[in-house]
Amino acid sequence: MDFNGRETLVLAILTLFLGKFLNQRIGFLRTYNIPEPVTGGVLASMVFAAWYALSDTAASFDLSNRDTLLIVFFTTVGLNAKFGTLIAGGKPLLILTVCASVFLVLQNLTGVAMAHLVDAPLLTGLLGGSISLSGGHGTTIAWAPIFQDEFGIQNAKVIGIAVATFGLVVGGIVGGPLSQFLISRYGLKPSTGETEYVTGLPDVPASDDHQVENGHHLIDVDNVLICLLVIAVAMGIGFSISAFGESLGLKLPAFVGALFAGIVLTNTVPLAFRNLPWPSGSKALALISDVSLSLFLAMSLMSLQLASIFAMAGPLILLLLAQLIVISLFVVFIVFPLMGKNYDAAVMAGGYAGLGLGATPTAVANMTAVTRKCGPAPLAFLIVPLVGAFFIDIANAAILKGFISVLE
Repeated sequence: MDFNGRETLVLAILTLFLGKFLNQRIGFLRTYNIPEPVTGGVLASMVFAAWYALSDTAASFDLSNRDTLLIVFFTTVGLNAKFGTLIAGGKPLLILTVCASVFLVLQNLTGVAMAHLVDAPLLTGLLGGSISLSGGHGTTIAWAPIFQDEFGIQNAKVIGIAVATFGLVVGGIVGGPLSQFLISRYGLKPSTGETEYVTGLPDVPASDDHQVENGHHLIDVDNVLICLLVIAVAMGIGFSISAFGESLGLKLPAFVGALFAGIVLTNTVPLAFRNLPWPSGSKALALISDVSLSLFLAMSLMSLQLASIFAMAGPLILLLLAQLIVISLFVVFIVFPLMGKNYDAAVMAGGYAGLGLGATPTAVANMTAVTRKCGPAPLAFLIVPLVGAFFIDIANAAILKGFISVLE
């Protein structure tokens, strides 16, 4: 059962509507801020797994559009990142980067301990640690051949993908409840005014009078087209940045170049051309950001091949339970206090739980679900994606090499 790009998009939209329908009618999902793409995506993947069990026919999806949506999303994050906010977030960014680096060590120690517990080679613990969880599917695919060819772990890719898959699901479920617990426990409120932006980014006063009402850009054809134009230009520059980095031996995901291209453009072009309409902080850009992120997650989760990894469910559940306990304690007792014990810190805690178990888009989806209900947290939406998209990959590579040198 093969679904082409158009059919995959149709299913992803239906999956999102399913998630919205369930979240509106199930109080638990609303109360604990479970992202709608996670609700619908997990259920859809379970339906496809059941179909496989009954008919012995697996579902295959064309996910080329999904990869583009991820790059679009990170471009919008960059286009909303003003240097003023970056400077304000300098110290918190450094603190969260250090926290993330420390947690990579804890995550690998947990994975190695669980490997020892089930009498598996200790190196497989790294596949159940930062490679698959903090690193995600991309890092898993990159490291699996090394574990297979150099260390003789023939099922390295299967183990890593299985852990990354379950981590993506768990990360999308646990982040919202953790943030909600901290917000309720300490009676926290957002420090900025009410906003309509689903990304949690602050309202930005309009720089021109074109289609503006009450200080905000309206969503109309012109503003959407301006957003699409700027996004396309930033993505093109981002691809060049990624290619240049690769030529220097620095291989980073394509969305990292797009993120930095957006940051550079949004902090230079409006200064050079003050009368040029620019999309930063606009409702149109927030809409594109939300749509691209939601569709990316829906496609990612509904296409999970749960049937192929159910055989590993026992050891995986034990591993993920241990990793879940470790990251929950870490974000509540380390990340939240060090980030300031305020509302933004609570949102970041839930976001980092999604990042540490799943991926950066999962982290943003967790924070989006929280801020839709409780109010904006602009600093969280700047810091967590930067840590997840760039700094954590560099730290992860260095820490993994250290663990391998000790364990091999």
